[in-house]
Amino acid sequence: MNASYSKKVLWLILIVSLLKLIAASMIELGNDEVYYWTYALQPDWNHFDHPPMVGWLIRLTSFNLFWVSELSLRLGSILCAGLSTWFIFKTGKLLSNEKAGWYAALLYNCSVYTGIIAGLFILPDSPQMPFWTGSLYIMAHLFIRNDEQKLSTWLVLGGMIGLATLSKVHGLYLWAGFGLFLLLTRIKWLLNWRLYAGVFVTVICILPIVYWNVINDFITYRYHSERVTHTKIEWDMLGREIIGEVLYQNPVIFILVLIAVFALLRNRIRFNRKKASVWLLCMSFPMIFLFWGISLFNPTLPHWSGPAYIPLFIIGGLYLEKKSTQLFPAFIKVAGSLILFVLVAGIALSNWSPVNFGSHAKENYGEYGPTLDLSGWRDFSKNFAALVKKDRAAGTMQAQSPILIDKWFPGGHLEFYTSRLSGNPVIAVGKLEDVHKFAWLNKDRKTLQLGQDAYAIVPSNLPMDVHESFGVYFSKIEKPVVFAQIRSGGIVRYFYVYRLKNCIRVPNPILPPLKKPAYF
Repeated sequence: MNASYSKKVLWLILIVSLLKLIAASMIELGNDEVYYWTYALQPDWNHFDHPPMVGWLIRLTSFNLFWVSELSLRLGSILCAGLSTWFIFKTGKLLSNEKAGWYAALLYNCSVYTGIIAGLFILPDSPQMPFWTGSLYIMAHLFIRNDEQKLSTWLVLGGMIGLATLSKVHGLYLWAGFGLFLLLTRIKWLLNWRLYAGVFVTVICILPIVYWNVINDFITYRYHSERVTHTKIEWDMLGREIIGEVLYQNPVIFILVLIAVFALLRNRIRFNRKKASVWLLCMSFPMIFLFWGISLFNPTLPHWSGPAYIPLFIIGGLYLEKKSTQLFPAFIKVAGSLILFVLVAGIALSNWSPVNFGSHAKENYGEYGPTLDLSGWRDFSKNFAALVKKDRAAGTMQAQSPILIDKWFPGGHLEFYTSRLSGNPVIAVGKLEDVHKFAWLNKDRKTLQLGQDAYAIVPSNLPMDVHESFGVYFSKIEKPVVFAQIRSGGIVRYFYVYRLKNCIRVPNPILPPLKKPAYF
């Protein structure tokens, strides 16, 4: 029976991965995904928004940028999700049995956050997931097997947490949650020098982040601190955060987890291993409550607390193990059907829906439309490349006229789709807090020159005033060439291509304090 559940998990990983590979090749990259492409384009020890792991992962799965496509970028996310599924299964088995681990693995894949957001799309969360789930497995091994005297186990744990932090800095919560557990249940372990050896390994792992921030005036932390330092209580933001977490975790999974936690607290279900429930709650609820507290004062995003729900999947797996005899209980069937429907519907609407789901006003046609991030850029980029070729042949525009941007979105799409096809480099002009990583990319590119022409591209769903942003730098801005994005006969967005003629003033450089030499 045990072997059969192991095989079932392997089949689950294989089948889900194949489905994701198909989905990954059917939709274009979203705003965040194309932005993280720049992390691979210009690797560094850290970046303006996040640590470097996601860029390294893209470098790996694209074979050092040799194979560049939606599939190659997302491949790492899919592989990481499969590995994370295995860690969840092994942790559930360690705490209870393989059946509970099987159910926990199913819950992991039915969650929108772990199954799709971090498990299909390529985000910093994607490489973090196997290190996060692997850390949970090693922690469980430590206190269940009483391996606190094994230095190697602590060192591996420290390495795992360090790599999780190299993906996103809140990976450090793994030590905080585990420390709380030790304080409550195994306080003597806090005197174990091996624990601090593990912490030291984590510190070694995150030295690149610290080093980069030291030479860049701690810009990452100044940027993120500005996002979470408001003081006025906003109850509606807390409500949005909680609703967002319900949706991101899959409403069915969220309800199941709530039921399971209440059953655990009322002793209706129990783990075979002593203190396992305390550990799981320590690894979950403090982080959830932390982000709820932040959301009272600051805008937050629901995926920030996403990893905190992973331990709760294990509690949900235990609940299903006690209550169900089916391989796929009703909760799983409904949750799996819902996430499959969302995925299929998202692909279909993004690629073929003739409906503009956003604004219908002329000045911002398509704005707030949820499907436009994932479609239209391939076709537009072909049209733009043809226009550039025609302009060069007619002498209308100079060769290698750059594409100017003033924000990282749609800068990421223009970098990944448009610039790579047409050959026109992307140059950022604007504020550092608006252009983010593009300020560093500017350092490796030729600056705008006096007398040079340039293009500005404005998608109608991301309106901007080209004259206000770039007019001071050019003697003339011509009326835009307009391309319509058409899906199944319906216009869902317009792309406005402006020709900026004769640079008369060079924009001030967006200077990061320092930049270390590239190591790739």
